Amino acid sequence: MRDGDHFVVTGHKIWTSNARNADRMFCLVRTNPDAPKHHGISYLLIDMKSPGITIRPLVQMTKDAGFNEVFFDAVRVPVENVVGGLDNGWAVANTTLIHERNMLGSTTQTQGLLDGLLRVARRLRRDGRPLLRDPVFRQRIAQLRIEVEALRFHSYRGLTAVLRGRPPGIEASVTKLATTELNHRIAEAALDALASYGPLYTGSRHLVDGGFWPYEFMFSLGLIIGGGTSQIQKNIIAQRGLGLPRGK
Repeated sequence: MRDGDHFVVTGHKIWTSNARNADRMFCLVRTNPDAPKHHGISYLLIDMKSPGITIRPLVQMTKDAGFNEVFFDAVRVPVENVVGGLDNGWAVANTTLIHERNMLGSTTQTQGLLDGLLRVARRLRRDGRPLLRDPVFRQRIAQLRIEVEALRFHSYRGLTAVLRGRPPGIEASVTKLATTELNHRIAEAALDALASYGPLYTGSRHLVDGGFWPYEFMFSLGLIIGGGTSQIQKNIIAQRGLGLPRGK
């Protein structure tokens, strides 16, 4: 609802990360109730110190509270806090999602995870020899390495497109889909390598890498969902990239 030079946001419940430590957050609000579907939505920046905001942390399976429920009760937000123009929030949100998906699908992080898995495989021994020399596990690592390299070059292709001024296509969705699922499989491989030590997370003198791998296994599963689930990314790739019809 608009009140002069302010919007009044109330009764909304949204999910956000790190809300307790953020100075501002963005919110998609309907500013034109008569406009159809994605039209009539504005991208609004909200000062988290504004009166009427309540934040409730959500504890995840990693035992962190990186996500929160945020409630608004007649929160007044200046009209000047609209980003990208009134009723044009959906276009701004799509741009935000492109950057978020590229960030979630960072191949630098994936390369770091693979390097960590290699260290584990070199350190552990199975049947009297380093796990890295086990032909079955070595083949598994080789497949993961191939996928990491392929995604690295895919990221270069996306960067080249940006540098040449071409509009972003489906590259971010491909990156997000493939990389987040690959991160989860790398963590899964590490847990399999650790065998009975794999599930140890906290409070044990037998922790490997400080319990990083079970944490990463759980955390990376959340990133498969965040920024648009894998199913959403597949729909985007199919419809916008391959020209397939929208399902009924």
